[in-house]
Amino acid sequence: MEGSRAIALTVKNISPAVVSAYPITPQTHIVEDLAKFKADGKADYEYIRAESEFAAASIVLGASATGVRTYSATSSQGLLLMAEVVFNISGMRLPVVMTCANRSISAPINIWNDHSDVMSVRDAAWIQLFAADIQEAVDSHVLAYKLAEKLRLPVMVNVDGFILTHSYEPVKIPSPELIKKYLPDYRPGKGYLNPEKPITMGGFFTPTHYLETRRDLHEDLIGSRKTIKEEYDSLQKIFGRRNRSSRLDNGLMEYYGSAKPETIVVALGSVIGTIREAAKNHKKLGILKIKTYRPFPAEEIAGILKKAKNIAVIEKALSYGATGPLYSDIAAVLPDGSNLKNYIVGLGGRDVTEKMIINIIKDAAKKGERLKFIC
Repeated sequence: MEGSRAIALTVKNISPAVVSAYPITPQTHIVEDLAKFKADGKADYEYIRAESEFAAASIVLGASATGVRTYSATSSQGLLLMAEVVFNISGMRLPVVMTCANRSISAPINIWNDHSDVMSVRDAAWIQLFAADIQEAVDSHVLAYKLAEKLRLPVMVNVDGFILTHSYEPVKIPSPELIKKYLPDYRPGKGYLNPEKPITMGGFFTPTHYLETRRDLHEDLIGSRKTIKEEYDSLQKIFGRRNRSSRLDNGLMEYYGSAKPETIVVALGSVIGTIREAAKNHKKLGILKIKTYRPFPAEEIAGILKKAKNIAVIEKALSYGATGPLYSDIAAVLPDGSNLKNYIVGLGGRDVTEKMIINIIKDAAKKGERLKFIC
């Protein structure tokens, strides 16, 4: 099945009350399918057409504020247009779930995959999950709703544009009945808009109180790591997805390869598949897949990486004038970053080949530049 259709079917089975999105490549197939399900009488959510991504984000913000389950999807410039509302959603502690079909940002115009879009809002206080394949994308959406509604935090599921949204893989779509075993009907508690019990949401805060709201949001995001691990484990058991090929898989990250690695490669998203293929003949190699980028699982990552002589951080994004964003996060938690190197790949959809990965593995053991662009 195509990745976009698999995501759309899963969202339909989750049964949100309100769906609103504006089409943008390569997210379009997801919302086209959701609109058609509604038009054909196969879904009973309210599908609200919007004139822009800013409007779509505002619609799901408003709907979520009334205490119903919502969904949206976007990509690239659409996410940038949503940015103001994205920050409002987290600041108002609304459990919105949104798919980001990751794509490069302009200018120049490019519609292919990298992670530039999501990295532009990495500090927006959303839980950010990254999928490496279509099955992981499907399951991550069910997990996202459980986390959002349990923690009162929005969740963004990142799915590599075209590479996953438009490719076909064998995939198991969880039925509505199976989903309900894990994700019950949404019944919000206090703190939602109700004409009979008026409240203020997103009000005006002076310097006397604003800092505390930011601290509380930060601490709740950090604290969510425990819940992510617990809920991921529960989902794996209910869905029968237990992974036997990795040494560690806890919802925050997944580790493959050697128990005593000389080199560890770290990455996000679908490039993990290419890395695993390239690494088949490397006995002393470890692969660390980051599944939850925010909250950043700093201590867990440091515990894995301390085993390696060399660390290669491969990423499809760049913090211009600095380094790759994932690299900077990892460097901040390592006591000695002398064995850490950063490789920028795949910007604008450039193919990332097995040969590139093999060369990166070799280069990671050499002295030289910390930041390299692999073309």
